[in-house]
Amino acid sequence: MKKGKDDLAQAFGDALKSAREEKGVSQERLAMLANIDRSHVGRLERGERVPSLAAIVLLARPLGLTPSELVKKVEKRLR
Repeated sequence: MKKGKDDLAQAFGDALKSAREEKGVSQERLAMLANIDRSHVGRLERGERVPSLAAIVLLARPLGLTPSELVKKVEKRLR
């Protein structure tokens, strides 16, 4: 079955939220550390937006992940 943009957005949101919660970091703290607006982090976590490459890189670092590790978490959710 083909996965579309909405599936990708939801998979990223789920992976991001899971990684954030595993680290015990609030949305607000993650947003501050990544220099991204908190409301944007919320939209990403809810699967309302597909992240840019810049957002993936900026969000991965404060979570102790490389961008590729974060993307791998997304890929697992798309299987």
